[in-house]
Amino acid sequence: MNVIKTALEGVLILEPKVFGDERGFFMESFNQRAFDEAVGHHVDFVQDNHSRSSRGVLRGLHFQLPPHAQGKLVRVTQGSVFDVAVDMRKSSPTFGRWVGVELTGTNHRQFWIPPGFAHGFVVTSDSADFLYKTTDYYAPQAEGALRWDDPTVGVQWPLQDLTPLLSPKDAQAPLLADARHFD
Repeated sequence: MNVIKTALEGVLILEPKVFGDERGFFMESFNQRAFDEAVGHHVDFVQDNHSRSSRGVLRGLHFQLPPHAQGKLVRVTQGSVFDVAVDMRKSSPTFGRWVGVELTGTNHRQFWIPPGFAHGFVVTSDSADFLYKTTDYYAPQAEGALRWDDPTVGVQWPLQDLTPLLSPKDAQAPLLADARHFD
């Protein structure tokens, strides 16, 4: 596996080895030992999730606070998304900064977003199947959100001519100055 560090400490792009021929391809989508080595410590995952969304759907930016903070290992099996992590750790030198990566069913990249970061994505293909592992269960009382278009954060979403399709909750998410955050 190729491990690519990003500008945000702990957020990683993971490129698995893919073996292909005229019959198709094979890849190891998850290996606990290899993953732990890549992130530098043991990580327990408790849940796998799968969503399907159409072009222009923007989900996020979401996170959970302690004691239910979630790390997420995300990937796309069909289609393409632009995936984003935003540092929500108030004490971090990169607080409020973001990184993004294109995840597709053909590039097989995975994105590790550790606890302390908001996460979201926009679908850039006709549809996309998005799979992710989480390190804690969903806990509504610990839920936090950040507005997708906060000008202070300045995520450069590749929307071209699209108007993002948002849930009512995401459309009303607070700006960074008013959002819940990690200490």
